[in-house]
Amino acid sequence: MDEQKRDQLRRLPSVEELMRAAGGAGLLVAYPRSAVVAACRDVVAEMRTRILTEDAAGHEAGPLDLMTLVDERVRERRQTHLKRLINAGGVIVNTNLGRSALAPEAVAAATEAATHYSNLEYRLETGERGSRHEHVESLLVELTGAEAAMVVNNNAAAVLLMLTVLAAGQEVVVSRGQLVEIGGSFRIPDILRLSGARLVEVGTTNKTRLSDYADAITTETALLLRVHTSNFKVVGFAEEVPIDELARLGEARRIPVADDVGSGALANIAAVAEEPSVTASVRCGADVVTFSGDKLLGGPQAGLIVGRRIWVEAMKRHPLARAVRVDKMTLAALEATLLLYREPERAISTVPTLRLLSRDEQDSREMAERLAEAICRRLRENGALDTVEVGTQKADALPGGGALPLWSIASWEVTLKAVGGAAHLETALRLAPVPVVSRVTRDRVHLVMAALEPEELELLADSVAWAVAHVAGDEG
Repeated sequence: MDEQKRDQLRRLPSVEELMRAAGGAGLLVAYPRSAVVAACRDVVAEMRTRILTEDAAGHEAGPLDLMTLVDERVRERRQTHLKRLINAGGVIVNTNLGRSALAPEAVAAATEAATHYSNLEYRLETGERGSRHEHVESLLVELTGAEAAMVVNNNAAAVLLMLTVLAAGQEVVVSRGQLVEIGGSFRIPDILRLSGARLVEVGTTNKTRLSDYADAITTETALLLRVHTSNFKVVGFAEEVPIDELARLGEARRIPVADDVGSGALANIAAVAEEPSVTASVRCGADVVTFSGDKLLGGPQAGLIVGRRIWVEAMKRHPLARAVRVDKMTLAALEATLLLYREPERAISTVPTLRLLSRDEQDSREMAERLAEAICRRLRENGALDTVEVGTQKADALPGGGALPLWSIASWEVTLKAVGGAAHLETALRLAPVPVVSRVTRDRVHLVMAALEPEELELLADSVAWAVAHVAGDEG
């Protein structure tokens, strides 16, 4: 270690000295003492590491600089880790960004449930204990045509519960082409194994016929399972068995048929026309249908199960049902979302996911032009207009949510070509006070309108201006 580094380490204040300075700066009045102590320790450790591992020149920090760092660390510690961001990446139901935003009615219902006591498991009519399944069952039955329904905490849990109840210790027949990975390295065979059921693969990757299922049925067969391959598509020389044919086979052989339709489309809009309909699956004779609540349905995260009463009631009684049950906020938000589906046109205009999927291309173009103007205005005010080339153009967006892999949505975008390069600007946008997720291609950052609401445009322009200034500061 050279003498300059030793000298800087000697002059580095201790935590106790920083605490005294923090008291003088008023930080101990503004924040809890424990938070200030932790921040002082972080700052001292950070400065010591920088002195030891980097060039010592330029790492001399004065008392004011250290107090600024302590204040920043305290603020960071008091912020929630889960934060709002702006989705300008062109994927509407982005699974990494929280999937569907909720309708105002769903937000209000969840807030009401969260802030007050409720009749979650209490029957007001009799004063007796009730079941949380009662709150949305009648709505799901009404909307899907099923005999009974229940809700668990996500669709993987719905599939696991269904397999455990219907097929534990017995065989489940599945097409080889439907043994999908649903994300996060979770695969249908893994869920089958966890349930205690035994997987029987039939057909090939690209072709499975009804005879393949029929030939695989034995005295050990407990279930015929169809899994919608929502996140990929086999095209060309391919064949799969429609759910109505599989249901007829199951009925003839007295074996229940389950249909995991995945994203859960209930609305009749063009963007989801290629997705399997929950109501159609029920109508075609599937004994159990499972689907997600927070994808194309546009509600909270949940796994919805509808089907024959005998099977749904058996699932409600199983001990696993308690382990995967939903809380009161989820039920409240889901009920409010499903109520909107009683009036399809209202659902399309009110549920954010449906509204975004149905947005007219001209509306996206007008939004892109408004955003470009707002960005240019801020850059001009900051004297940075000559550092960024701002443009608008057509863009293709994706529905997301592991659905409709071949479907794209016509949209518009704002393009940014910055002096500091696209990679630096994209990083700065992610680190902005209100983070922005964008696309990058070659030398440009793309801000796609598909998942944006009009009221977000000014806030997005603020984040762009901040990011441009941040990149300029780094370059300087």
